[in-house]
Amino acid sequence: MLKRALLVGIDDYDEFSCLRGCVNDVTALYPLLRRNDDISINFSCQVLTSDKHRIDREILLESIEALLAPGADVALFYFAGHGDRVSNGADVALVAQNATHREPGVTLSSVLAQVVASPVKEVIIILDCCFSGAAGGVPQLGENSALLKQGLSILTASRGDQLSAETPDGRGLFSTYLCGALDNGAADTLGKVNLAGIYAYLTESFGAWDQRPTFKANVDGLHDLRRCKPAVPHEELLRLTEIFTDVDYVLPLDSSYEPEAEPQHPEHQDIFAILQRCRAAKLVEPVGHEHMWHAAMFNFGCRLTPLGKHYWTMVDKEQL
Repeated sequence: MLKRALLVGIDDYDEFSCLRGCVNDVTALYPLLRRNDDISINFSCQVLTSDKHRIDREILLESIEALLAPGADVALFYFAGHGDRVSNGADVALVAQNATHREPGVTLSSVLAQVVASPVKEVIIILDCCFSGAAGGVPQLGENSALLKQGLSILTASRGDQLSAETPDGRGLFSTYLCGALDNGAADTLGKVNLAGIYAYLTESFGAWDQRPTFKANVDGLHDLRRCKPAVPHEELLRLTEIFTDVDYVLPLDSSYEPEAEPQHPEHQDIFAILQRCRAAKLVEPVGHEHMWHAAMFNFGCRLTPLGKHYWTMVDKEQL
């Protein structure tokens, strides 16, 4: 699968006030999108930052056009910089370096028009700019359309009526949390990080009085933005149906499962190590005591949690 990403960060402006965190945000985001946790290649990234490039309106448009050109299966566009409300707040402009208040930059309407015309099947737009929540509103999509294009997802730092905050140490607050989500914070049990998981992570990161991220999508599946180390190795998850003979089975435990107990029982100890990792991943819970060690030492047992039953069923159906 061919995946492209265009990462744009603009701190310096001709007429708009300068920012401090956008270049830093792109710098932090780049390695997380460039490679997965196991250092395998992820997105092929093009980076445009105002400390190294003059990012005027034409350069921004040309770069977006190249991102959405034929040849990729997935295209991701990330923008950190000023956002400006236009068309009486019905649209938002991504402010270029040479922008004026009369001509602020590239509107989301024009970006979405390129997305509609693009042959790329999956497009992800992530905006860390003020008023970015206006992106994907019905006025931008045309009078006869109320839906995003199939395969399009939009994640924004704030609602259409909100500003986006920077941190005291020169980062965008949204992008700081976004990087945390990509760096295993939003990974599922298998280590997969997708937009829905990222959005759930972000909504918990901001309080009721803070800016509120928005998420809009028209997809029939969730693409993995990054792969991290799984909470439980894949080969161990496949053993769930071996260890638990039924989805409701209570596995009896005894001291032979505990590594420090005598006599040693290597097979049981190997299973207990898997159970402990599953316990940490909320797939398994002890029965008769709140701690697995006590459940083993006092001859209690353990069982699958509802999440564990979900993965057990996936293994049983050979869907994992």
